[in-house]
Amino acid sequence: MGKITGNDLGTTNSCVAVMEGNEPVVIPNSEGRRTTPSIVAFLDNGNGERKVGDPAKRQAITNPKNTIASIKRFMGRAFSEVTEEGKHVAYQLAPGPNSTVAVKIGDRTYTPQEISAMVLQKMKQTAEDYLGHPVTEAVITVPAYFNDAQRQATKEAGAIAGLDVKRIINEPTAAALAYGL
Repeated sequence: MGKITGNDLGTTNSCVAVMEGNEPVVIPNSEGRRTTPSIVAFLDNGNGERKVGDPAKRQAITNPKNTIASIKRFMGRAFSEVTEEGKHVAYQLAPGPNSTVAVKIGDRTYTPQEISAMVLQKMKQTAEDYLGHPVTEAVITVPAYFNDAQRQATKEAGAIAGLDVKRIINEPTAAALAYGL
């Protein structure tokens, strides 16, 4: 049986950890860092190429309209409730399925779940490179204030990334578990 990863899908940065013995180990990414920027960039080269993490962050200043950061704040939310927040991002928000919010990149629309899944795929690859075998199961943390729709959207992002999400847990709960409280 493979290891279940613990994923912090953050607004700004994300990270992935596994238990080794009785200790959680945060896995360094391909750039050698323990955190990965929660940023996805679509390159304006016409072939659908994208970058995730540090490479996406490095090109954000020259490609702001196609660089998606802070997508977590739009997870599981209606388009009508994020119009004010949408004014503070460089990328274009659009109505998505079932009145939810989506991101418009060129002629394609992506849900926050799809964008978050790209970050989770990077976390999954980081864990697989470290462990040397496929990762299929995960626990993902969410803020304690996330409602049911936001929690479900996070679970959907995990599924899109190819993960069987065993549990969604509150970030404060994860912190308490890490310290054995």
